[in-house]
Amino acid sequence: MIATALHGDDLVLGYQRATVVHGVSVRLRPGAVTALIGPNGSGKSTVLRSLARLHKVESGRVSLDQGDGDARDVAPLSAREFARRVTLLSQSRPHPSGLAVRDVVAFGRHPHRRRFAPLCDADRTAIEHAMTLTGVTAMAQRSVDQLSGGELQRVWLATCLAQDTGVLLLDEPTNHLDLRYQVETLDLIRDLADDHGTALGVVLHDLNHAATVADQVVLLHLGRVHATGTPTDVLTAEHLSEVYGLPIHATTDPETGQVRVEPQARRLRQPA
Repeated sequence: MIATALHGDDLVLGYQRATVVHGVSVRLRPGAVTALIGPNGSGKSTVLRSLARLHKVESGRVSLDQGDGDARDVAPLSAREFARRVTLLSQSRPHPSGLAVRDVVAFGRHPHRRRFAPLCDADRTAIEHAMTLTGVTAMAQRSVDQLSGGELQRVWLATCLAQDTGVLLLDEPTNHLDLRYQVETLDLIRDLADDHGTALGVVLHDLNHAATVADQVVLLHLGRVHATGTPTDVLTAEHLSEVYGLPIHATTDPETGQVRVEPQARRLRQPA
């Protein structure tokens, strides 16, 4: 896999006549996880979709750099060419009724195959590897109609991994997952960055998940970048309390150096 970086520079994005993202820049580097966080309506998913070419860029630029230092605009790329480099796990996905899990994961190989061509050895290897990484091998022959929401989430993640791209975009990847698979998904995200050099952009609502998995955090508020930097730089009581509109404590574990975020519920703020 070629080391690939994905850049969004000065992005202005909107819906109909309303601009919702104002001059946001995001840089996804090979071997690093960038988490996009912020309240509902802050523009996180819209930015991610623009990086995946699923939301029109009103102004600004989305570009790919495949290791030669020359960032190229993604607009001229065909859909197949782009899909060989970038894949997105979105929040809204079709329900592929009547198909087995392995068949759904095989969809991820579409950019690498000619139309109606049978699976080759490389395709089968990528499919099996993706199912192993996501823990769905045991259900390979099951119909997706029989799966829970969390199981189906892992199948779609396997489909993205089978696409075998240098850039992986994930919109709320831990949504619908129980605690075990939340942890395993975060571990997998780190493994993809650390062991495979993948550039990952991840939208997360859980701030502690962002602290756990991210190298870089982009905090969005009202469609603008409020803060960007390491988790320690961004996940501060000052930044978070201002953006989320409630008192939030942020502490650092002295042994691990990891930030821990604790919103203060109203019952905890009332005097005894």
